[in-house]
This record gives sequence, C-alpha cells and structure tokens, in this order.
Amino acid sequence: MKLKKRKKAIRHRGSGTHGWGARKKHMGSGHRGGFGMAGTGKMGDQKKSYVIKKFGRYFGRLGITSKSTKKKINNVINVGDIEKRINKLKKDKQGVIDLSKYKILGDGDIKIKVSIKAKEISKSAKEKIEKVGGKVILPEKKVEEKKENKQEEVEKEESE
Repeated sequence: MKLKKRKKAIRHRGSGTHGWGARKKHMGSGHRGGFGMAGTGKMGDQKKSYVIKKFGRYFGRLGITSKSTKKKINNVINVGDIEKRINKLKKDKQGVIDLSKYKILGDGDIKIKVSIKAKEISKSAKEKIEKVGGKVILPEKKVEEKKENKQEEVEKEESE
C-alpha cells in the first residue's frame, strides 16, 4: 500500500500544459481558444462574424487623427455646374444666387446672365461670368480696411 502519492502538478512542473496536451484543451470550453474575446486578434477568423455583428467596427485602426493630417474640405463649384443647377440653387429677393460658402472655379462654360454672391472666385470664372454680362459679389476683406485706416492716420499726422 502506497502512503505518499506525488501530486500531478509536481510531476509536470515546467511543462506549461500540466499533462493535458495542448494548453487550450484544458480551458473548460473545448477548443474554443479561451474565454470571451480571447483569440480575436490577427488570426481570429472563427469569431470575426460574431465580433462584427456585436461590436460593429472592431478591427482596423481607430482613433483621433492630428489636425495636420485632417483633410481640408473646400466647398467648390464650377461655372459649368452653376448653369446646370441654376433652377435648384437658392436665390435672394433681388435674384442673386447665394453661393456664399463656395469658391467658384472656371471649369465649363456659362451662357446665362447671372448675379452670384460667393466666398471666392478664380480669375477664369470671373472672366466667363462677366463676359456673358453677369455680376459677382465678393465679401470685403478686413486686411484692406486696416491698411486704409493706417494710411488715414499717417495723413493726419503729416497734416498736423
């Protein structure tokens, strides 16, 4: 009769599997590969459909991009597109088309006489609109006002 029996853990010390073959076989749920979200990394194809269904965008890069890498979005419209969309564009009481958030570029042709209020305009677009007899209204720049004020102050000092 054997009085002292060594524990199995002592006999398998350092093996990592402790006598169960592969590590994953002794985790309690067959060959699932761990608990919960374990194994959903690079090679987790068997859980990919479940993860996408439950968590949505899970794989791939996420997070905040810096301001320098963020794309600058410009609202631009071509002269040719203005003529195509002339019925859908918003107009003022005077009949001026309001494109005050857009920069107008000179691609395409225009045959209709229009008055447009815009944020900016290219030289070629301005030429095309004025050639037909149209008019472009641009916002006044504040930089010019400061220069004019400085010139007035200089003139006043010289006269005194």
